[in-house]
Amino acid sequence: MNPSDKKLHQPLDQLSGLVERVTYHNAENGYCVLRLKVKGERELMTLIGHTPTVTPGEYALASGQWVNDREHGRQFRAVFLKIAPPNSLTGIERYLGSGMVKGIGPIYASRMVKVFGAAVFEVIERTPARLFEVEGIGKKRMMKIASGWADQKIVREIMVFLHSHGVSTSRAVRIFKTYGQKAIEVVSENPYRLAQDIRGIGFLSADTIAQKIGIAKDSPLRAYAGVSYALTQASSQGHCGLPYKALIDLTIKLLDISEEIIKTAIEEGIANEVVIADTIEGNACLFLAPLYQAEKSIESHIQRLQCGKSPWPEFDQDKAIHWVEKKLDIRLADSQKAAIRLALVSKLMVITGGPGVGKTTLVNSILTILRAKHVRPLLCAPTGRAAKRLSESTGIEAKTIHRLLEINPETGQFKRNEDLPLEADLLVIDECSMIDVPLANQLLKAIANRSSVIFVGDVDQLPSVGPGQVLTDFIDSAAIPVMRLTEIFRQAASSRIIRSAHEINLGQYPSLAKKGEDSDFYFLSQEEPETIVSTIVDLVKTRLPKKYGLDAIRDIQVLCPMNRSITGARAINQALQIALNPPNNNSVEKFGYAYSMGDKVMQIQNNYDRDVYNGDIGFVVNVDQEEEELTVAFDHQTVSYPFGELDELVLCYATTIHKSQGSEYPVVIIPVSTQHFMMLKRNLIYTGITRGRQLVILVGQKKALAMAIKGKQVERRWSKLKERLELKK
Repeated sequence: MNPSDKKLHQPLDQLSGLVERVTYHNAENGYCVLRLKVKGERELMTLIGHTPTVTPGEYALASGQWVNDREHGRQFRAVFLKIAPPNSLTGIERYLGSGMVKGIGPIYASRMVKVFGAAVFEVIERTPARLFEVEGIGKKRMMKIASGWADQKIVREIMVFLHSHGVSTSRAVRIFKTYGQKAIEVVSENPYRLAQDIRGIGFLSADTIAQKIGIAKDSPLRAYAGVSYALTQASSQGHCGLPYKALIDLTIKLLDISEEIIKTAIEEGIANEVVIADTIEGNACLFLAPLYQAEKSIESHIQRLQCGKSPWPEFDQDKAIHWVEKKLDIRLADSQKAAIRLALVSKLMVITGGPGVGKTTLVNSILTILRAKHVRPLLCAPTGRAAKRLSESTGIEAKTIHRLLEINPETGQFKRNEDLPLEADLLVIDECSMIDVPLANQLLKAIANRSSVIFVGDVDQLPSVGPGQVLTDFIDSAAIPVMRLTEIFRQAASSRIIRSAHEINLGQYPSLAKKGEDSDFYFLSQEEPETIVSTIVDLVKTRLPKKYGLDAIRDIQVLCPMNRSITGARAINQALQIALNPPNNNSVEKFGYAYSMGDKVMQIQNNYDRDVYNGDIGFVVNVDQEEEELTVAFDHQTVSYPFGELDELVLCYATTIHKSQGSEYPVVIIPVSTQHFMMLKRNLIYTGITRGRQLVILVGQKKALAMAIKGKQVERRWSKLKERLELKK
């Protein structure tokens, strides 16, 4: 059992005492550091937890665990934290005088306690008119005090209600911040709203709360929410919709309720336009409304952008090609010249092809010609790393799509759209195989009618992690002109990485280096999963740094076909962490991982507030146990995470091939094992190999590699985009 898992299963300790001092309190997320006066203890105790409000003089009751912090000593970390009004006269006076109730300061607090003693709270709540008995309190102040007290009472009632239904304090704070005084009403009526409205609470968490407040397992409310959950789960597997029968089967599996109840819930979802019914190639299918509308919107914007001519004047193409060859000191292949001619007359165009076929040279040539004609280009890519590579190869600034569209961190909405389009004559979008349906829709919305667009990407790589297969659908629909580059250039052909990638893509076993031969692509044969892992650890820690002078953490990336199993990303991550940067006394254990200074980590979800996105890689530069914050340096900025939000990060000594899309690394190591048989597909191994720039090493079973090469077909993605685009040609 993982040490952090073991910790989670320990019984919770209890601590209670008077809040002597509020060392720190964050009103946004409720995080607090309190100093408590505990009965029988001479010294003040430090308590760390979450609560929406806390004031000196109040009484804290907490459940959690004692920890020994190397810098700050013994601390109590609360999972549940209840704050109650004080009961001693000193505590009451201090509490009322703290400013937590509008209209009462230290002077009025002292007067009120003298007049009413311990009954002061009851007077404020039940007979506020009696406050006139206190010197200096008139009608206006009395009403302010009564109103402030009522607000505080509601906060406490909400927290008690949520705690009683198993909601941790940190999540309870989020719920209170979202719904305010209506929190109890919302959660009681429909706890499944939490999954829609609050980041970090998914269907399963909402379902647990629903069970605790007495919503039946076969409730129509649960079935209705469950249908959306099933379609959301399907979208995480790349689908925009699901066939009717497949959706019913998946919902039964997820919820364990009858088919009839699910069918009724589907009908209700269709009636409320939460779920949309349509067909894909004659199959009756159901879509979540936002994905359905996004596909329709993409089709509409492609039609819109195809209208009219390119925003630059006509000129002699052959003369321009001859000029750019001389300008860049290159010799373009016939296929590249044909692609340039197509680009110069097309409003929309796709350039695709594998490694070493000259996509970068082609894009550079097009941009050089058009910039000489005073064309204003914009360049973008889905990830920070892909954008950085595009900038380096073209000499023009490239942004991530999110930054290009100017995302608003507070709302998650993009500033750039139909009403405020991007100001460019030409938009070049790289790594388009990574772009899913929702992001493609947002990007196309923001492109002005007059602009031309070039989509660049390798269609043989894995499709996007999110729903859809946008680049594949653009190409297969034949709705947009496509230039597929296939010729491997002589310089690239000398790389065994590139040759092997193309061989695998064609369904051929790669020609491996002979023993003793220098190469940039190797296969190290190992049969046992444990030996595969130990070989990888040895390569990363010792052999490769020693032979090539590499930084073991920064230069080498292990890419796994999947997360699970002994040879999966999770297990190899922990093995590499122990070998390269073992946890210490200042490490923090959260969500199954231990994080320490120097660890390589990856962001695994978009966080617009922090301006970090799924797939961004960084390094831990600080672990602050007192503030309960961990700081990560990414390529473009440094970001702080409260310990309670470290579920947004994972260790990244090893990651999945899916997560590596859009990135390149000096050295890539890929374990290949029959343990991964479910994921062993040709495009998976192909994508992994093409992530390596200088050296790629496969470690494992040759049988597993052969399985992957034969396994060309990936599972079908249910999407209607191709069909829509074909109909509009």
